[in-house]
Amino acid sequence: MNTLTAVPHVDTSETELLDFLTSHATSNDFPFALWQLPNSGVKHLLISHSQRKSPKDTTIEQLAPGFIFAPFDKEKDAIYLPADFLFRFENGKLRDDEDAIGVSSRMWLEKSLGGKQKVRGVKTPAAASPAPSTTEEDKHFISLIKKAIEQIEQNAFEKVVPSRTKFIDLPHDFDPLTAFVKLSTRYPSALVSLVNIPGIGCWMGATPEVLVTVENQTIFKTVALAGTQPFREGTSVRNVAWTQKEIEEQALVERYIISCFKKIRLREYEEHGPKTVIAGNLIHLKSDFTVDMKATNFPQLGTTMLQLLHPTSAVCGMPLESSLDFLKRFEGYDRSFYSGYLGPVNVDNDIRIFVNLRCMQIRDRKAQLYAGAGVTIDSIPEEEYQETEIKFDTLLNVIF
Repeated sequence: MNTLTAVPHVDTSETELLDFLTSHATSNDFPFALWQLPNSGVKHLLISHSQRKSPKDTTIEQLAPGFIFAPFDKEKDAIYLPADFLFRFENGKLRDDEDAIGVSSRMWLEKSLGGKQKVRGVKTPAAASPAPSTTEEDKHFISLIKKAIEQIEQNAFEKVVPSRTKFIDLPHDFDPLTAFVKLSTRYPSALVSLVNIPGIGCWMGATPEVLVTVENQTIFKTVALAGTQPFREGTSVRNVAWTQKEIEEQALVERYIISCFKKIRLREYEEHGPKTVIAGNLIHLKSDFTVDMKATNFPQLGTTMLQLLHPTSAVCGMPLESSLDFLKRFEGYDRSFYSGYLGPVNVDNDIRIFVNLRCMQIRDRKAQLYAGAGVTIDSIPEEEYQETEIKFDTLLNVIF
């Protein structure tokens, strides 16, 4: 087993330690997840010595601390990374945590720092086969939106969320860790993540959308997030005007969440919103839902709602079955982990799972970016196409 390059002590800077630790993981084919939660300022690095499948009926409340990474297709198993090592960084330094996993991780690091071998960089899979031209992709997506509107006019569904990809050549000096730090600085209200799993891929993103949160095994939270406008510096959220199309799109997501509550006969929930929120270079409409799990005597509400919510209407459509069938027939590619979900499970006694949006897969010197747009009967194809371009900018802004 390779060890880390010798450094003076654990007080070495965050940047150097992250480089050493991720290099150790990739050189030994260990999966790792690096993330920063919204509005926290704390970076977490989890290194796992194994990865295992997490079937859709897994009770997440009973899992040991780890990180979950699931594809869009709910018939496929999620990937679960147990936390063999967990490091937390705050204010540019490794935090001196007193919990068991923090102490054992730090002891291992101190012992490993005396090694001699140097390995650098995050290994990423080889590039995919040549991508279709941008013009072909653009034409296909606009045609897909027009087809979706036709289906809505025929009452096949109320809303559908087609998506597209963009392939780019990465700059010769592109470094995933540097890009992660830029993302976490630029988008502090998002879950910013870098997940590298041998045999699965290397994914990076900055998603604003909470799927399931369970705080201290007591409080359940989820959100309805939809409607998109570009954010311009200096804009006051109080002065943002929303179109009827955007308001209805967000209301559909709200109704979907409430319908999931009804399926399990849960009536005791709090709903706040919708309100305008800023997510990096974009503005959205957001409503928050909260449930007291002890008061409702529902200790596994996180697992139950995760199974019911995914995939949400915000990434698929309404009704779910007909919109999903449309996407499978006409979208034309495998979403893989885009619009799936990811996040830490039972780390610091919380479950924090997000929809995997504003993300890309890194392949050698290329990247595949993903973005979607909610289509309703009032949609204009060219405007929906432009919305995906704006969403791509979340990542392009830190790459170039």
